[in-house]
Amino acid sequence: MQSLPKKMKAAILTELKKPLTIAEIDMPETLAVGQVLVKIHYSGICGSQLGEIDGAKGEDKYLPHLLGHEASGTVMAVGAGVRHVKPGNNVVLHWRKGLGIDAETPIYSWEGRKVNAGWVTTLSEYAIVSENRVTAIPDDSDLDVAALFGCAVTTGFGIVENNAKVRIGESVVVFGAGGIGLNIIQASALVSAYPIIAVDMFDTKLKLAKEMGATHFINSKAKDARTEILSIMNGRKVDAFIDNTGSPAIIELGYELTHAQGKVVLVGVPRNGNNINIYSLPLHFGKQLTGSHGGEAIPHQDISRYHQLYQTGRIKLRELITNYFSLDKVNEAIESMRSGAVHGRCLVKM
Repeated sequence: MQSLPKKMKAAILTELKKPLTIAEIDMPETLAVGQVLVKIHYSGICGSQLGEIDGAKGEDKYLPHLLGHEASGTVMAVGAGVRHVKPGNNVVLHWRKGLGIDAETPIYSWEGRKVNAGWVTTLSEYAIVSENRVTAIPDDSDLDVAALFGCAVTTGFGIVENNAKVRIGESVVVFGAGGIGLNIIQASALVSAYPIIAVDMFDTKLKLAKEMGATHFINSKAKDARTEILSIMNGRKVDAFIDNTGSPAIIELGYELTHAQGKVVLVGVPRNGNNINIYSLPLHFGKQLTGSHGGEAIPHQDISRYHQLYQTGRIKLRELITNYFSLDKVNEAIESMRSGAVHGRCLVKM
């Protein structure tokens, strides 16, 4: 087996609500059963990482730890028992479980301290991940675009296919047009939903939403979203309302605006303690309120399907990548996402 690098540069979450620390950390000496060493090429930054940094789910018992759950890379070495990838394979790294072993999580070290990592992390030069968090892709794949299959594409398309189950001609409201939201819009257009209403606070994101297939656009900072949605729907209720914000007020709005058999799909996660207030009776008669877990994507099946759509020009992905940052500039990337300066998906290039 190829020897592992002794050190690598990584972004470390050392304290909640503080910038990440960029440092050189020590690698484990060997790979455990089912582990895969990947050289990272491009890593995305998802809203989930912003939530982790902010402590949105409450206390973080694993500090300090590494971050990131969507990337492209090349397999450098594999541990015992790995059957589905081999050294030299180009791969997508994803947080949803795919084929193979659910290995133990790696432990790195930094200045004598243990640095934790999950089954997949990506904001580093290398990553030791579980076999079931990597899926091989063709050798000629565009490696920057490929990173999007780790979460943004599979989650966005999975939400439309598996959670909202949007049918031809159904109406869709997508609240929040970030990386996942834009792919929800694109998938809705692919199945001929109408209208597809994109709602966001930034006109730059709404412009990109139009490119992805949205038919109507609402800047919720400039106009009242409820009033505008009702006007667009012309008295009808919405078939599917998909929230990417995690805001209880927006979730409640979606519940109000969907019809008796409509679906409200929660992608964004409210902060710990921020509860929603709804009248639950309609849930007994067909209305659906459901949380999405990564679009219920099946990586080893879905990545190849969506990759084929991209290769044949049926979907747009390169247009979604609007910013590139180096690992040293990862905190700048995070702040740009928060401010809206990043209006698509930003990638960290290793």
